Amino acid sequence: MKTLFYTVFTMLIAFSTSAQTFTLKSNDLGGQFSNEFSLNGFGCSGANKSPQLYWENAPKDTKSFAITIHDPAAPTGSGWWHWVVFDIPANVTEIKQGAGSTSKQLLPAGAIQSNTDFGQPGYGGPCPPVGDAPHPYIITIYALKTAKLGLDKNASAAYVGFALNNNLISKASLIVYYKR
Repeated sequence: MKTLFYTVFTMLIAFSTSAQTFTLKSNDLGGQFSNEFSLNGFGCSGANKSPQLYWENAPKDTKSFAITIHDPAAPTGSGWWHWVVFDIPANVTEIKQGAGSTSKQLLPAGAIQSNTDFGQPGYGGPCPPVGDAPHPYIITIYALKTAKLGLDKNASAAYVGFALNNNLISKASLIVYYKR
């Protein structure tokens, strides 16, 4: 009986340490956004570059990915959507810095940037009101069970969110703060 217990215990430890979780990371970001990634507008004078992002250990049945950046502390009653990207092919594991620019075409072929709360597609960096406590910016990667959401660049963030949640396999997030 003792031998059986130790065998089962050892197998559980081996399984738990070998299991990999879906994880989002960035070589650009620490705990705080720098001016390089903040908005150039609304009183902010940042470079408005989207950060480099990469992910590991996506679920095996993933057919596409999506990325969102949301500030739940924005004084709107519903937060603020800073970036919405979907239909990222399943073989992609990284988005380059600056890919949120609609003119640079740095996103993978087929990926779509749709409308943010700035009223247009593309990345819009953080720019919270002066004097507010640091705002949390939740950057999320979604692993999806469909290759295409069937939406276009005119889709609102809320509509994309509905489609993401209906096609979700798994998701992973980073939280980065910004204050001015």
